[in-house]
Amino acid sequence: MKLKDMMYVAMFAAIVAALGLLPPITLPFTPVPITAQTFGVMLAGAVLGARRGGMSLLIFVLLVAVGAPVLSGGRGGLGILVGPSGGFVLSWPIAAFVIGFLVEKYWGKLNLSKIVIFNIIGGVLIVYAIGITFQSIVTDVAWYVAASYSLAYIPGDILKAVFSGIIALQIKKSYPMIQKDQGAKAA
Repeated sequence: MKLKDMMYVAMFAAIVAALGLLPPITLPFTPVPITAQTFGVMLAGAVLGARRGGMSLLIFVLLVAVGAPVLSGGRGGLGILVGPSGGFVLSWPIAAFVIGFLVEKYWGKLNLSKIVIFNIIGGVLIVYAIGITFQSIVTDVAWYVAASYSLAYIPGDILKAVFSGIIALQIKKSYPMIQKDQGAKAA
């Protein structure tokens, strides 16, 4: 991996950590808080592509695992990863990879609606599928009950998908971090 790639990976791990400085919004009916960090997940995949985006979130998850207080509310440690919100955090590298893969595949035909759809596929559907399933198992609650808790996250996640799509499209126009040949390789 080139030094430039390592810098991008580290920068986006830091961006997701910085988004953790925003306080979490706790809801009385679920142990999983609303945070701004999934915005960083979507942005990492859409700006860096599959490999670098996924790697940046993998590094972030490793930081959480070793106890760095990089999650919203200053949380970190293995206890978080095996708790009710662990599945959501563990899904982030996969989500960023999927978003990045789709962005690379459609690089030449990329527009805002496509990026928003890719963000929803990776940053909402995949994150929810893994996170809700994990939460259901850890809390010993039926899957549909855990899924009903997550309905509260949908409006904010849709807004995050749109805003990260707008930003990613502007970065693509002014300073593309994904090379055009990467999109051709993925197709």
